[in-house]
Amino acid sequence: MDTMRSLPESHGSVAVPRGGGFWRKLLAFIGPGWLVAVGYMDPGNWATDIAGGSAFGYALLSVVLLSNLMAIVLQALAARLGIGSGLDLAQACRAHYPRRVTLLLWVLCEIAIVACDLAEVLGTAIALKLLFGLPLVAGVCLTALDVFLILALQRFGFRRLEAFIAALLIVIAGCFALELAWAGPDWRAAARGLVPTAEIVRNPAMLYIAIGILGATVMPHNLYLHSAVVQTRAFGRADRDRREAIRLATIDSTVSLGLAFFINAAILVLAAATFHVAGRTGVAEIEEAHRLLAPMLGVGAASTVFAIALLASGQNSTVTGTLAGQVVMEGFLDLRLPMWLRRLVTRGLALVPAVAVVVAMGDRGTTPLLLLSQVILSMQLPFAVIPLVTFSGNAKVMGAHVAPRWLIAVAWVVAALIVALNAVLLWGIAFG
Repeated sequence: MDTMRSLPESHGSVAVPRGGGFWRKLLAFIGPGWLVAVGYMDPGNWATDIAGGSAFGYALLSVVLLSNLMAIVLQALAARLGIGSGLDLAQACRAHYPRRVTLLLWVLCEIAIVACDLAEVLGTAIALKLLFGLPLVAGVCLTALDVFLILALQRFGFRRLEAFIAALLIVIAGCFALELAWAGPDWRAAARGLVPTAEIVRNPAMLYIAIGILGATVMPHNLYLHSAVVQTRAFGRADRDRREAIRLATIDSTVSLGLAFFINAAILVLAAATFHVAGRTGVAEIEEAHRLLAPMLGVGAASTVFAIALLASGQNSTVTGTLAGQVVMEGFLDLRLPMWLRRLVTRGLALVPAVAVVVAMGDRGTTPLLLLSQVILSMQLPFAVIPLVTFSGNAKVMGAHVAPRWLIAVAWVVAALIVALNAVLLWGIAFG
């Protein structure tokens, strides 16, 4: 099958030094990991971290760590697939699955991208309300303008786009570093929280939040995105060059996901140090956390800094969601639409339910809608994870760059665990 390149306007556009040392080459590969890390700290993940920290203190930090390790394994496979086979995950599905299966996977993935976009819309709208007092409906509608932001960024090249993402990630990390400095967590207790305890399994309420953290960690569109954006690097076609590219891309994604772990852990630690120790164990919503931070920490800027981080998170997720939508549509259908049209369609599909719920239910409808978006993502996840692990371990697809057996074995365990936890999470939501 004649397959067009992933992200053709950016494919191989970032130069990789041929004779340079390790650090120069690694610097050239840094970037795709930042785009991937965004998906692990989007507004849809904030509620579970806040709920876990306020209800159980530092105890669920071990779950955040485990989630991050699972994500590292799967994203490493996504990078390997893109570099080793020359196909992104959507293209691999189209090349190796029957047409009907490919179309089904495409529809499911599009639904997941709209659900993710819904979380970004709501997160950005909530941030605009918290910062500027903008009504939620107006904030939701205003998010449509980010189409022009993405178009402007892409005009300056893929490297500039990555720099923009990295800058916003630094803003988010800086905001939470400030929040933690003001909160003064018990770092010894936090360190103990990194070690799993039997109580997580024995306590049904704790187990449910733990499942929520684990189940909503890996974003399905991230796997498609990563397998495409690693191909923006102009590495050589020889097996030796591809092996080196796989190694450098894996380092990039692993380090970037380490930052994602810090931010997710920081949200949970902040909730534990601020709400749990004060007996406010029922705090679970973003707006409630924002309202309580300043008075409870005694720092007037605490709530503002929290909202700034939320706004940066929503905008970052917007950019990567757009790229993922492009990769999925082009990969599954070999259909190319102008970026602005693709973005308007996706954002329009997210705006309609967001506006409808906010108008009908007011501010109290945002949390259930955020929860619904995460449920939809959870339902789609197996349809991305299973093909990824299957292709990565298939020598016919990967050639000399097939993943080692031990890595595939670990990946299957991770996939089975994610699918099982998502099933439990969906069962609990459906039947109380």
